Amino acid sequence: MLDHVSLRVQDFSRALAFYKAALAPIGYTVAMEYPGGAGLGEPGKPELWISATDKAPHPTHIAFRTDRARVDAFHAAALAAGGVDNGAPGVRADYHPNYYAAFVFDPEGNNIEVVCHHAPGASRPVPARAASPRRPAKKVRKPPRKPARKAAKINKPTKKRR
Repeated sequence: MLDHVSLRVQDFSRALAFYKAALAPIGYTVAMEYPGGAGLGEPGKPELWISATDKAPHPTHIAFRTDRARVDAFHAAALAAGGVDNGAPGVRADYHPNYYAAFVFDPEGNNIEVVCHHAPGASRPVPARAASPRRPAKKVRKPPRKPARKAAKINKPTKKRR
């Protein structure tokens, strides 16, 4: 289970402004900030850390889970904040029938996704295990084998055939 993710960015102030605006619809705010770094998430629980680097960062894919309305709101907010569309809100049935997501490239080229896994009007999300099209078969535990008893050697006379 993930606790937090870190992204390295070259233009920290631009990235921070983008993430503040783009992730506000899903409840993220700046939870901690220091020179050249910030943690965003719910109050007191930063889950996404961004920090300045002078090296060229490697683009990353990050997905946040929420409900369908917030997927739509994220996409609009991210585009307004300078993100580039990488997939409008919609169902991605090739992942699973209720995979509703939107994708945006942030100003540094990272692919940011916000996804909902449950059907419209569902009272709660479908567990990831139930949503996965490929589930491994359950292992069946066999009871331990009893050690084989050694047959007692009995010296019986054998009859010879003629």
